[in-house]
Amino acid sequence: MKPLTRAPLVDPFGRKISYLRISVTDRCDFRCVYCMSEDMKFLPRKELLTLEELDRIASAFVARGTRKLRLTGGEPLVRRDIMSLFRSLSRHLTSGALDELTLTTNGSLLHRYADEMAGYGVRRINVSIDTLDPDKFREITRRGDLNVVLAGVEAARKAGMRVKINAVALKGVNDDEIEHLMLWSHGLGMDLTLIEVMPMGEIEVGRVDQYLPLSVVRGRLMDKYTLVDDPYRTGGPARYVRVKETGGLVGFITPLTHNFCESCNRVRLTCTGTLYMCLGQEDAADLRAPVRASQDDTLLFRAMDEAIARKPKGHDFIIDRRHSGPAVGRHMSVTGG
Repeated sequence: MKPLTRAPLVDPFGRKISYLRISVTDRCDFRCVYCMSEDMKFLPRKELLTLEELDRIASAFVARGTRKLRLTGGEPLVRRDIMSLFRSLSRHLTSGALDELTLTTNGSLLHRYADEMAGYGVRRINVSIDTLDPDKFREITRRGDLNVVLAGVEAARKAGMRVKINAVALKGVNDDEIEHLMLWSHGLGMDLTLIEVMPMGEIEVGRVDQYLPLSVVRGRLMDKYTLVDDPYRTGGPARYVRVKETGGLVGFITPLTHNFCESCNRVRLTCTGTLYMCLGQEDAADLRAPVRASQDDTLLFRAMDEAIARKPKGHDFIIDRRHSGPAVGRHMSVTGG
């Protein structure tokens, strides 16, 4: 049965929803210190949407004007049979309904899947690497092997995918390495995006002790390099500068020092079918129930319309000595990185 409407999804502030981030699992083979607690309790597998249900919801968003899909986690590549979802969603690239199918990954399994993903039309990916020091990498991730991740990056590049490196700026941890990360990334033709730590979920370390304002990082880079504002956009919240001396781009994702909400075109779907209209707000919509209640998309479209009508203007992230706890209770791995 054909859906009743295919009108674009537009929020109360006139922002067209063109970007859906899908957390296909809350599980991860790392336990990064800014993202998860050491002893994480993951969702029971029976609560997760099937890959077919994830495809159906993603396709409903594509029908309503979404042009970009990003698969995230947790770590998306640990989800069993995840390549079947890439294969299925690639039909929207073939039809022209979708501009981009991509993912954010920690890179641990990238060497295994890079060629196959490239074959399904994945042209660009983000890989999270916060340090190039193997021992420090193990400390930050609590279990990751930097050499395996770097091998995955190389496999992705050989497969023809454009790789962007994501790094969370952590005070007293990697603040002395950001220049090195930039030079390494740009030397291999990869852009670098820096991210401020976000107050999501309870972890062992205080957020205020981790928080490094990117305004400080940018100032330090400007002492040695020429940074020129660049109009390049990927559809996400990063704002870019081109480094004249290297020719590469550095992106800044600054939810705390500079709120990026005014042009937000994104919503996030969790692996249980919960739709978060804002990363930093608790309001959410259940899309699993309408998917399972009917074989056609009438109820699903109605739930999507009601959800987008509640999309807030922005988040309320704050990190200081008075607001050192999480702004929202869920961990980033639940919502999708």
